[in-house]
Amino acid sequence: MNGWHDVGGVHGFGPILPNRECEKPVFQAEWEARVFALTVAVEYLDKWNLDESRYAIEKQQPADYLKNSYYENWLISLERLMIEKGLITYKELESGVMNANSPLNEFTPLHVDEVEGYIYEGSTTQMDIKRCPHFEIGDMVSVANTNSIGHTRLPRYVRGKRGVVQDQHGAHVFPDQNALGNRIGEHLYSVYFSAAEIWGNVEEANFGVNVDLWESYLEVV
Repeated sequence: MNGWHDVGGVHGFGPILPNRECEKPVFQAEWEARVFALTVAVEYLDKWNLDESRYAIEKQQPADYLKNSYYENWLISLERLMIEKGLITYKELESGVMNANSPLNEFTPLHVDEVEGYIYEGSTTQMDIKRCPHFEIGDMVSVANTNSIGHTRLPRYVRGKRGVVQDQHGAHVFPDQNALGNRIGEHLYSVYFSAAEIWGNVEEANFGVNVDLWESYLEVV
């Protein structure tokens, strides 16, 4: 999706200052910690996957996405998915009161002693597929210049650019289909792009970036 969440390489947002973020607490307010905890607890019910969660955030209007804070976007995604998956109704969300006549959902909850393992270990995205990798390390590839109307992990700033395959990670869940509830595996590659290839004439052109890209994002040069 060509949305405002895909701002990599876009001018006007200023430099990234990672050290400043490291000096701040993880949560800026108590409600952010509550949103994080609630999201983890509900996602444990396995009613949707990570890419569906990301897609729910991306479906916002650009102005809303940009004005919201990080955890406000998390909350919007959670509310949208809980309604779409039938866990709550819009009326229940608005009122904060459960409909007493609604059938009870029976799920196994996430226990306190399981939280750390669930957050840090998660589940693997690797898959076994019969199809052999189309590209090898050292191959020159071109990134497809596509404009997806759905969720994708293909950054806009590398579309149409040429790079070199530096690593092959095996087959992993393809996010574009996973966001639609279809668990399909594709080969995943680490592709190196020079700074000059991505940004044109730059003062410091002796560096580049590696981007992990799925096979269907790539074309033979």
